[in-house]
Amino acid sequence: MDVPSLAGRAAAVRRFNRFYTQKIGVLEEGLLQSRFSLTEVRVLYELAHRDRPTASALARELGLDQGYLSRILSRFERCGLVSRAASDTDGRQTHLSLTASGLATFAPLERATDESVATMLSGLSEPDQVHLLAAMARIEALLGAPAEPAAPFLLRSPRPGDYGWVVHRQGALYASEYGWDETFEALVAEIVAKFVRNFDPHGEGCWLAERSGRVVGSVFLVRDSKTVGKLRLLYVEPEARGLGIGQRLVAECIAGARRAGYARLTLWTNDVLVSARRIYEAAGFRLVREEKHHSFGKDLIGQFWELPL
Repeated sequence: MDVPSLAGRAAAVRRFNRFYTQKIGVLEEGLLQSRFSLTEVRVLYELAHRDRPTASALARELGLDQGYLSRILSRFERCGLVSRAASDTDGRQTHLSLTASGLATFAPLERATDESVATMLSGLSEPDQVHLLAAMARIEALLGAPAEPAAPFLLRSPRPGDYGWVVHRQGALYASEYGWDETFEALVAEIVAKFVRNFDPHGEGCWLAERSGRVVGSVFLVRDSKTVGKLRLLYVEPEARGLGIGQRLVAECIAGARRAGYARLTLWTNDVLVSARRIYEAAGFRLVREEKHHSFGKDLIGQFWELPL
């Protein structure tokens, strides 16, 4: 395939910019059918989400000419949306903040923006939404966007569609990281299908880790007998590793097993899954036996672990 020249690449970037600005309505006279332009809404956003910034700091952050920003702020002041207060430490500086009227004006714009983007995303499948967000993050990284602090994660119960997603991601991840074939994905699908069909809310559970709106990990607790529970299908997405998600999922599974009244919690894994084994050891599981087997297209060493409760 021929690589386009620099001029051709520049034209491609400009084409994308034209497409995206039209897509999000930037070219409309008033953004989101309001009386404000894109730049004015962005200024309102920064004032709503910052603690009394100065005009110079705001201009620097947004890359705006000081005179242009000054005219926007003056208009906002005339409309009663913005107030100024002298700095306590530097008399040459004034701090900006939204008035009560400014906050009330900005709130529906914020909601309309969220709804507009949600509507755009709803036209895509969940996998395509994930791909779109990943592409956007890649663009930000390549163009030098400042790194944001690691987003927190939350644990939640599964919703319709989540089970299929877990099967898909485990099949894809273990294939890419360990070369396992489709028989592993078939095993995961069987485990998940059995869990859903025979779910016992008193002795079983599933916990999903979500980060930035995306499922990034899961663990299942299933009943093995009246006194024994089994931990199954622990996984964490590569980009979410190192945040303590795996440890938290295992801890939730252990807590669920104790609530269910099990005497022991067991699990089966393979010795190549080093990170998972470390999590199990740290949680108090002990290795009880190993056995060689050929599964998923590979020669493996299976391990059986258990935790007295």
